[in-house]
Amino acid sequence: MLDVSDDVRAEIGDEEADRLLAGENAPGSYDCTSCRTPGHTEQERTSTVLFVGEETAVLAFAHASCIPSQVVSVSEEQLQGAVRSLTSDGVGDGPAGADGRTEQAEQAVLGVTCGQILVKDDLYPAIVVEPTGPIARPGSDGPGDDFLPLLIEAGFMPVTDVSEMPATLPGWSVLLAMGQLHAVLQGSPAGGAPSAWWQAHQPLAVTDGWRASANQRHTVLVYCAPAGAIGQQPREDLMRDALEKAAAGGLLVAAAMPLAGT
Repeated sequence: MLDVSDDVRAEIGDEEADRLLAGENAPGSYDCTSCRTPGHTEQERTSTVLFVGEETAVLAFAHASCIPSQVVSVSEEQLQGAVRSLTSDGVGDGPAGADGRTEQAEQAVLGVTCGQILVKDDLYPAIVVEPTGPIARPGSDGPGDDFLPLLIEAGFMPVTDVSEMPATLPGWSVLLAMGQLHAVLQGSPAGGAPSAWWQAHQPLAVTDGWRASANQRHTVLVYCAPAGAIGQQPREDLMRDALEKAAAGGLLVAAAMPLAGT
């Protein structure tokens, strides 16, 4: 009942993969790394998910109905945090609502807000990405903000109506591991392991409702707006109002992404 993808087998080796498939090293019962509910390798199809950092690799297990067997590249810091959350009771269990934010500094600092969005009478999990300042095009010295043009070039689509379902962006996905939001992953053009377009300094706790919606829909809606267009909204209704205002001003792009990479 265990699925070991070719990518995972290549990373852990044939001998270890065969031992897993034979049940020698399989855990039996486990907590799904995606939805955090119990699973059992002998009773239901189970995916092996290998998280790979710069120096560390962690093999986790998930319901095959939640995410497929795959290799996910993450930062060493993020992976060590995941290991600590696995070995410590109560770490990261507190839910965060629409005001849950985390930031990562690369070329700019990105804020991420989690909430649920109503699209054609269906509730979807959503994350809103907004930089704290202008995003310059790589190699540019200008003061302009190229955040939205860069995203449109990557495949995000402008939003004119928040009640309409965004188009799916091939190759991108949202990583929810151990019940927490870890990253937005961008597929490799060469077909290798996905890389993190955005990743949390520490895994971001989400509400039970957000997580349940994500596991039901297997889709997360990702909205992006330039600095100052959305702001940190304490409630989901206020966040939607801000999204609609940004869309009306031509300042919003979005994409639908599967809950995990393929």
